[in-house]
Amino acid sequence: MKARQAYIAAHGGPDAIQWKEVDLPAPGPGQVLVENRAVGLNFIDTYHRSGLYALPLPADLGSESAGVVLAVGEGVTALKPGDRVGHSGGTRGDYATARILPAAELFDLPPDVDFTTAAAVMLKGATTEFLAERAATLIPGDHALVHAAAGGVGQLLVQWLTAKGVHVIATASSNAKLAIARQCGAAHTLLTQDPELPAKVRALTEGAGVPVVYDGVGAATWEVSLKCAARRGLIVSYGNASGAVTGVALGQLTANGSLFVTRPTMGDYYATPEERAAGMGRVWSMLRSGQVKLTIGQTFPLEQVAEAHRALEARETVGSTVLTV
Repeated sequence: MKARQAYIAAHGGPDAIQWKEVDLPAPGPGQVLVENRAVGLNFIDTYHRSGLYALPLPADLGSESAGVVLAVGEGVTALKPGDRVGHSGGTRGDYATARILPAAELFDLPPDVDFTTAAAVMLKGATTEFLAERAATLIPGDHALVHAAAGGVGQLLVQWLTAKGVHVIATASSNAKLAIARQCGAAHTLLTQDPELPAKVRALTEGAGVPVVYDGVGAATWEVSLKCAARRGLIVSYGNASGAVTGVALGQLTANGSLFVTRPTMGDYYATPEERAAGMGRVWSMLRSGQVKLTIGQTFPLEQVAEAHRALEARETVGSTVLTV
């Protein structure tokens, strides 16, 4: 069948994204042909496009999609035509109307999860799960600082931590976004650009600072994160929305209280089929319970993905963004 796929021939801005029409062959052994119904937009896609995470070129783009199985290759027994499936974080190329994927990278969508919800939440939900449950240890009554709290992962993380009994101090770039963080359960909200932010975090924690900082912003908030962490605290640096954190000196960790830092990736927390199944099961459970609610702030037609990249990088989006097919 014919399909439209997005790719880049060179790293660059959103205008680097190009489209091609391809003839997809029948799936080979262990492969599945999937027709996409909805595609997710994630910051990692912009890193791949820009070259922050440099890829061999030309390179396909997209890390998350939901659709229907059209055909399966030899040896595929767990899936059949007509099955509803999700894909996140595996082989790139989800910016497409259809594609061929390894069957091992797909998982069944529960009957109560529609395609749009799946495309909006799989990668962000899995990221939230490992951040909240496994990358750091927090107990009820602890404080945590969450940067970019109105973003796709940020909203989910604030809700998830709040459900665990954690007091969340949320930051965002505007008062409107702080209001969203409060709606998600944040106990306190502060503007990212507030020069008194570290002092205010200290005041809210009786001078101690927070035991865990979740920082998906990167370069622009690194110094603030260092100043907000408690003695022997942990900075979970999981994103580069403002650029990568570089030139980190171990002396900075000493000077700010013998701090710990981790730079996690989903691949290391969803490394096995068992981890993938358990993690996504936990995401669906939290959504069903109502403790975590998904906000789809905006949608774009799939072939307007360049405009979606511009909006995401300009911090004009709220919650999750879905590309409609």
